[in-house]
Formats: sequence, structure tokens, C-alpha cells
Amino acid sequence: MPKSLLKTGVIGTVIAAICCFTPILVILLSAIGLASFVGYLDYVLLPLLGIFICIALYALIQRYNS
Repeated sequence: MPKSLLKTGVIGTVIAAICCFTPILVILLSAIGLASFVGYLDYVLLPLLGIFICIALYALIQRYNS
């Protein structure tokens, strides 16, 4: 289980980081007419980034302890 948890944590961290630090999501939302959600992205993406980092760290700790 720690291996799949680690994979989930790393993939989620990468996706959240790409969406946080590059304007990809802003451009995509603007292109499909949902630009009003751009103001709320920080409230969603930054906590998601933290959660996925915690998941990856937890999986690493579990992997090294077993």
C-alpha cells in the first residue's frame, strides 16, 4: 500500500504544482468561459498541494519503517 500511496502523492503533487505555478489552469478556464473561478484557485490549489505533499511524506515514512 505505501507504494501506491507514494505514487498518488507524487502525481498529485506534480499536478497541483503545475496548476499553481503556471498559468495553464487560468488560460484553460478563461478559454471555456469559466474565468470567474480564477479568483478561487488559490483557496483550492494551495491546500491540495499541501495535502499531496503530506501524503507523499507519509508514504515515504511508512516505506522506510517497514
